[in-house]
Amino acid sequence: MPKVFEVKSLVGNVALVTGGARGLGLETSRQLASKGAHVIIAARDLARAKAAAQGLVAQGLDVSALKLEVTSTADHHAAYAAIESQHGRLDILINNAGVLVDGGESVMAPDQPPSSARPATVRDIFEVNYFAPVFLTQTLLPLIRRSEAGRIVNVSSIRGSLSHMSDPASPVYLNRTLGYNGSKAALNAFTILLAEELRGTSIKTNAIHPGWLRTDMGGDAADMSVEEGAEIAVHFASLAADGPTGGFFFGDDRLPW
Repeated sequence: MPKVFEVKSLVGNVALVTGGARGLGLETSRQLASKGAHVIIAARDLARAKAAAQGLVAQGLDVSALKLEVTSTADHHAAYAAIESQHGRLDILINNAGVLVDGGESVMAPDQPPSSARPATVRDIFEVNYFAPVFLTQTLLPLIRRSEAGRIVNVSSIRGSLSHMSDPASPVYLNRTLGYNGSKAALNAFTILLAEELRGTSIKTNAIHPGWLRTDMGGDAADMSVEEGAEIAVHFASLAADGPTGGFFFGDDRLPW
């Protein structure tokens, strides 16, 4: 990934990564900690979060674990209390947790027509991919305001681009999963609106497309490694003061909304 945007040191920064116990979240946590940040691995299963954190601590990295079911308001407030008590501020928030389809009987195949998408499935996906990062960010924003240079990174997808959804030449044109695509488009809108609200402050908010990654969600046929995807998240978590805000990026390439 070309490093067009300048980055700042993460030494001493406090970072929270949702969905941090595996896949992209775990690798993002590792890379952030490798650059000197204290990373809080947040996951709905505390045992998995602790196991992931212990694995990174064994590598000499500064990492801790936090139980955080991203759809739980109570967990949002508990996270705020824990971070405030232990650190007093939050420098980096990576809204990484997300789902592609519901895991129960109402699974919607990626090519199921939007006209027949099951309401429960669409709602479940929006709860995790859109409402959770919106409301968690709202809760934690007072802590981010205490940072000298707060960074919010929303892990979106090229499938949330209205331009790509409507372009027959796009590689994701045929991916018409209503819940997933719609929730990522909504997350992009939140990114724009929050960035504009915070413009003029030291906080930067951006959405990223990490690429099609070889994870449990992306599958073995994906064309990018999880390490490459995490590099993008970490890059935007460490933007220098003159870096962009309110954008949608794949690496340093700005994507169309």
